[in-house]
Amino acid sequence: MGSQQKRIMRHIEERYGSEPEHLWAQYPDYAVYRHSASRKWYAAFLMVPRDKLGLEGTDPVCVLDLKCSPLMIGSLLSEKGFRPAYHMNKNHWISVLMDGSVADDQIFSLLEFSYDSAAPKPRKKDELPDHRPPAFPNSFALYFGAITFSRYRSLPHL
Repeated sequence: MGSQQKRIMRHIEERYGSEPEHLWAQYPDYAVYRHSASRKWYAAFLMVPRDKLGLEGTDPVCVLDLKCSPLMIGSLLSEKGFRPAYHMNKNHWISVLMDGSVADDQIFSLLEFSYDSAAPKPRKKDELPDHRPPAFPNSFALYFGAITFSRYRSLPHL
């Protein structure tokens, strides 16, 4: 394990309270981190042969896969140290080389975005205020009780 990987892992554990999960016995160096509320992955450390990332050689290199917006991915891929996500959806994930080519502070910012992206989304029911009537006329009539659908249809429409 490289020094940058150790620093990033320590930051994740201190900032987000996440512990690494080693899900595959045949890959003990692989570690994933899950969002505490949603249990979705937001970071994964993987050892990948360099040629699988489009780099020269076959020796393994450590990468950190992070969730990212498609716009950010397009921009980051032009920078040194960023590769299309290994073994993840390349539209929503990016691989960061853990070789020191990307500054820790930039990785911390991307980790923050990735963690927030993995957070549970509010349910639509929770987003609607209680006083908002349903969108359909039949439901609208039932909502107010006194107005029937036929009476609602006869009301002047603005």
